[in-house]
Amino acid sequence: MLESLTGFVVVGVAILVGWILGRIDLLGEHARPVLARLTFFVLSPFLLFVVLAQADVHTLFSALLPVSAIAAVAVILVYAVIARLLWRRSAGETVIGALSAGQVNSNNIGIPLSLYLLGSAAYPAPVILMQLLVFTPITMAILDAVTSARATLWRAVARVATNPIVVGSVLGTLVSVLGIELPPIVMEPAMLIANACVPILLIAYGISLHGQRVLGAPGRRRDIVLATTLKLVAMPVIAWAVAEFVFGLSAHDVLIVTVLAALPTAQNVFNYSQRYDVGETISRDTVFLTTIGCVPVLILVTLLLG
Repeated sequence: MLESLTGFVVVGVAILVGWILGRIDLLGEHARPVLARLTFFVLSPFLLFVVLAQADVHTLFSALLPVSAIAAVAVILVYAVIARLLWRRSAGETVIGALSAGQVNSNNIGIPLSLYLLGSAAYPAPVILMQLLVFTPITMAILDAVTSARATLWRAVARVATNPIVVGSVLGTLVSVLGIELPPIVMEPAMLIANACVPILLIAYGISLHGQRVLGAPGRRRDIVLATTLKLVAMPVIAWAVAEFVFGLSAHDVLIVTVLAALPTAQNVFNYSQRYDVGETISRDTVFLTTIGCVPVLILVTLLLG
């Protein structure tokens, strides 16, 4: 079990480094927006292309995909209904909060934890595919529409189609599905840039934590608590129930989808909130709380189902 904590230690150290950089103001006042744009427009597309291009196509479209999709959509809808209809949150805040509740950190935490807990780093691939090819285009379209002064349907479609994260994800999936073997002269430079994404994203997140207090923003505490509870409790329970009683998956597959559903909120959600300047407090605090809180949840899931 000690080895399974390695992924959290790696993430924690990178965030701590970022917090220290923010505290000593080493990178200046423009560090956060510059790193956010670098991650969104350059590093993330390369990382997603590399991960999906190297994924096994059979794993990508396995039974893990519909179970994970049902669990994610369920908690996203619950959050959206409560935030939008009951609390009257804006569309942008509702989208960021819903993603905080239902989009998991399937890459920089999911991949290492899948390796240590489940024995293979390939299991998060279906979740990565779902989030990047379904959730991301929808999210980008909505956020573009609500944050742009001249939003139209065609403009939103064009922005999504040319979004670098979507483009990288689609290209990587096509390489995997078509069985294209890219030569080292193509993959090695892409991997070099891709490998910079996770540490820079985590360092940028750590910088954002300096001077902030978790659950300190008035008026948004219940949003954060709701997203955190849905993420850590409701989503893994739904995934387990759907896998066990609806799809009748094997014990090992039930463990896989439950572990994937219990992963913390994806740092990409924080990246989106920075990029569009909406819901940053909700995404930042939910990422922090779920990253800490998922440790006992994952241990419990492994003990009960493993």
